[in-house]
Amino acid sequence: MSVQMSKEVRDRVFAAADELYEQSDRESFPTVDVVRRAAKVNMNDASAAMKEWRRAQTSQASPLAVQVPDAVMQAAQAFVGSLWSQAQELANESLRAAQAGWEAEREELDVMRQELAEAYEAQASELEVTAGRLAELEKTEAAARAEVVELRARLSEASEHVATSEARAGELRTELDHAHQDAQRLRTERENALDAVKAARSEHKAEVKELRAELEGVRSSGAKERDRLTANLSEVKAQLLAERSQSAEQRKQSERNAVRIAGRLEKAEAERDTAREGEGAAREEAATLRGRLEALTEVVSGSKDA
Repeated sequence: MSVQMSKEVRDRVFAAADELYEQSDRESFPTVDVVRRAAKVNMNDASAAMKEWRRAQTSQASPLAVQVPDAVMQAAQAFVGSLWSQAQELANESLRAAQAGWEAEREELDVMRQELAEAYEAQASELEVTAGRLAELEKTEAAARAEVVELRARLSEASEHVATSEARAGELRTELDHAHQDAQRLRTERENALDAVKAARSEHKAEVKELRAELEGVRSSGAKERDRLTANLSEVKAQLLAERSQSAEQRKQSERNAVRIAGRLEKAEAERDTAREGEGAAREEAATLRGRLEALTEVVSGSKDA
């Protein structure tokens, strides 16, 4: 047994081997690998301890001397001769038993070597699997580290984005305050505009009333002028008829008067045409005033809708 193995490890291996040996009804010794797994020790400690445990389970026979000592021969050669023959026979039997035990132990050692080889192969397979898993874990760890680096970069970007968002939020709050101020200013201007519209509405009503009165005056003046011209024309025609009925003596005078009256008639007709032109202008002016009136009415209606 290796000197490095502690008593605690040796006792664990012996206890595990005893338990497994009893579980098999003492028909076969447990293998080194099974004992190693049960005792939870390394392969070297398990192998060394199992050698000692197997030797303890195997009967040991000490070889006897094959030659009678000289002292015995001298003391009782005759008596001891027969006795020695029997003892030699017993010794040979013990030697054969010892040889049989040695053969059994050698076979047991061969079995142990085979078990150790199989255990080492199994352990090598386990180590290979473990190495593969370790490589996978290393790959996973490398991928995790890369992901951590990426996440840190994304976190840094997110932090910068948050800082930018906070700065933009501050700007938006400032803009919102300005918007509130502009809205308040617009409300004030709207109220002032409504007051101005109300004032303009009152002013427009007065102007409309004045324009209507002016239109009525223009209409009345045009009618009066037309009536006056019609009366003058009737008067001239009546005078002309009266002068035509005068005597022959007065014909020349009448002709001169007729010329004069004709001139007056032409003048009256010209005045009438002028009056008609004035009436047309008055009508145009009235139409213009009517258009202005309608425009003012639409402005007033639009102000009411607003």
